Parts: sequence; C-alpha cells; structure tokens
Amino acid sequence: MSSFSLCIVLTLALAVYCLPVAEINRQDESLAEGYLKSFFNLTEESGPSRRGISQLSKRLSEMQRFFGLQITGTLDADTLAMMKKPRCGVPDNNLAHFSTFGNNLKWQKKSLTYRIENYTPDMSRSEVDNSIEKALNVWAKVTPLKFTRMYSGTADIMISFGRQSHGDYYPFDGPDGTLAHAFAPSPGIGGDAHFDEDETFTFRSNSGYVLFMVAAHEFGHSLGLSHSDDPGALMYPTYSYRNPDTFVLPQDDVKGIQTLYGPNTDTQPGPPPPTTPDACDSTMVLDAVATLRGEMIFFKEGFLWRSFPQARSPQQGRITNFWPSAPVNIDGAYENQHADRVYIFKDQQVWAFAGYNLVRGYPQTLTTFGLPRSVRKIDAAFYDVESRKTLFFVGSYYYSFDEAKKSVDSGFPKRIDETFSGLSKVTAAFQYRGFTYIYSGPYMFEYNLATGRLFRVLRNSYFLRCTNF
Repeated sequence: MSSFSLCIVLTLALAVYCLPVAEINRQDESLAEGYLKSFFNLTEESGPSRRGISQLSKRLSEMQRFFGLQITGTLDADTLAMMKKPRCGVPDNNLAHFSTFGNNLKWQKKSLTYRIENYTPDMSRSEVDNSIEKALNVWAKVTPLKFTRMYSGTADIMISFGRQSHGDYYPFDGPDGTLAHAFAPSPGIGGDAHFDEDETFTFRSNSGYVLFMVAAHEFGHSLGLSHSDDPGALMYPTYSYRNPDTFVLPQDDVKGIQTLYGPNTDTQPGPPPPTTPDACDSTMVLDAVATLRGEMIFFKEGFLWRSFPQARSPQQGRITNFWPSAPVNIDGAYENQHADRVYIFKDQQVWAFAGYNLVRGYPQTLTTFGLPRSVRKIDAAFYDVESRKTLFFVGSYYYSFDEAKKSVDSGFPKRIDETFSGLSKVTAAFQYRGFTYIYSGPYMFEYNLATGRLFRVLRNSYFLRCTNF
C-alpha cells in the first residue's frame, strides 16, 4: 500500500433531512459495512468486544459522534443518509477538531515551491493563478511558510487538472462527487494537489465550485492537516461556498496549522479569527429560532443547529449547506405549519422555503407581510398556530400579521411590554408544544400566549442542549 496519505475533498450534496421511516435492507447494511471499514476502521471481526458491544455498533457510534448525529450505535435513516453523501476518502476517526496526518508528516523547511502544470478551461489563466496564489496565502498569513512559484521543473507542490484516471492510481469520478485530492508532505508526489477537470470551477460565483475554496482546503492537506469535525473549519470534509473576498481562516484551522509550523511572527496581530458558535456558550445571543416539521432549528452567525425530539444533542452545520439559497447571516425565521413553509429574514428581504427548496418568486421584501417601508429589518418572528397570526418584533414594538388576509391587523404596532410583561427587546421567538418562547439576549421567557401568563425564565441552552453537560 502506498506510504502517501491521500485526502479527497467532495461536494456537499443537499441532504434529505426529514426522511420517512424506512426499512434498512441488506444493500443498505452492505453499504454501511463498507463505509465503516473505509472510514472508521471497522475490521472483519464482527463479534462483541470485552464490554459486550459489537465492533459494528462501536464504529457506528463513532461515526455518528463525528457527524453530530444521534448516537444510537444502530443503522438508522439519518446515519444511512450521511453515509450516502459524497465525501472525502480519508478516514474520519479523529474524534476531535483539527487533526494532522501524524508521523510528523510536515515539511521540514519554511520555503516551499509550487507549480501550476496545466489550466482548466472553466476559468481564465489569470483567474486560476490568482485563486491558487490566494489559497496558498491563506496558510502563509498565519505561519512562517513562504511560497514561491516555479514555471518549470519539479516543485514541492505540483498542481494539475485532470479527469478520470490521471496518473496517480486514484481516479476521479466524473461531474460532482470528488472535486479534488491532495497528498500529505513527503518526497515525490507528497504535497501535490489534483483537481477534477469534470467539475465546473469558478472564480467567484457559487454556481460552480469556487477554485479558491477547493484549493485552500487541499493545500491544508498538502501542508500536513487532516480533517476536522468542526463544521465551521476550512478542513471540514465537505465543500462549502464562502466568499473568497471576505474569507478569513477560522480559528480551528489556525490552531491546527500552527501546531505544525508555529505562528507568523512577521505580521502584526490582527482581529481574532472566526470561531464556530458553541452551544455550550451560556452568554450566546441567538439570531433566530424556528421549527421545521417537528424539529427545532437555532441560528447563529451563519450556522444552525438542528435539534430532534429524540436526539441527545443538536446537529450543527452551515445555513447555506442546509438551504443553499438562504442568506449567510439572518435576522429572524419562522415556520408556518399550515402552509408548510419556513420564512427566513435578512434586512428588508425574506426567503420562503418549502421544506428545503426555495419557493418560486422569492426572495421578496418585508412589505409582502404588510410591514411599512420604514422597517429596515425585523428582530424576530413567530407563527401562532391557534390564531394563524404571525408576530413580527421590531425594536420595542411588534406587529400582528393575518396570514389569511395578508395584512397587518388594525391597532398595530403595539409596544412589546403591553403583551409580554417584562420584555422590551426580543432577539428570537418560536412556539413549541403549545407554549410561546421569547428570547431576550441569553434568556428565554416561556408564555401562554392565550392568557399572557409568564411561566418561566430559562437560559437559551434549555432547548439548545450542550453536549458538555
């Protein structure tokens, strides 16, 4: 077996998140067994371990923990759906955030060379050059590494575009699926990065795969990083669109690469790198909370947590991986259960989704809900199942929108504290099992909307369960 560590990054296919209950057939079991052998070190031994837990169940639990799924140790619909996603070819059994390939697989020098052997016809040569240089600079900014381009000969990092079998015994698979792969630092092919020519690479547009994002991920492998289970990290196994012009390497990746090479001491310290929101942060102020077909969804800074009634901990991911057409950061969201739609708000626009698909004709403006043009953004919203009215919170006031009449009720806006005692500012809201939950900062107020009675004041972690507890 080759001594080189190969890592393949793949596109994130939109998952089927609300799967119907389905029987697991023999074909599914075979797929799962092959998956766990490839990525979670399942061996041929199928008997119970010393604790009486089968190896299959143990590896399933490890896989479920890595991807933030409900840890059951059994093959359920969500686990099977995750297994069927296009994914990376390197094992994911590093149950932690950033990780390295181990065995001291890093460059033993600080000055590295790279060479672009050929170009994709999807982009101009200058766009490819810019994307590659910018992707390498992502890592150079936070380490002592320096990258120099070569135009002939053999460089430390050889970069090429190819399709199907392209000379390294790891053939590509055609459009979608595998986007690229790279080799960990070592002599010969080590450090090289190959990109699948059957994909559509772009310079900035999210209609294809942004070469900068794919390359920046791959060069992390070229420098010695493996995958992270932090969904906000660049080194997360699946592709995620981010604007190249505003991209900043997340904290998890910075920590990872600096364990190998140390920090860049030639630059002045800048703003702290972005971190992935933590469900265990008791001071966190959520951007929005909504329901979706029985789930609870919590939003914060481009991320969401999905909480299932039967799950022990929520599953975290990027908003745009769940709803690709949604805005990155949002102001509010709510579900209209009668219409089976989720509405997401950002500034003066609103997006409507039927399940996971953008409804035709959206995004629209806030005036669609009868709100005056003077309203620049909402702070929160929720749909009242009994009255079929939607309440929009704006500053110290709120509006009542009649979903049937498509108009704001007379007498509105009203002051929030007229109806919700003790509140003057709302940051998120939703209804669940007959109660109305209004968030104000890190606290959540539980009301009976019909009587106006306040029952409890809770921390925002009451539903957003923290896995450290």
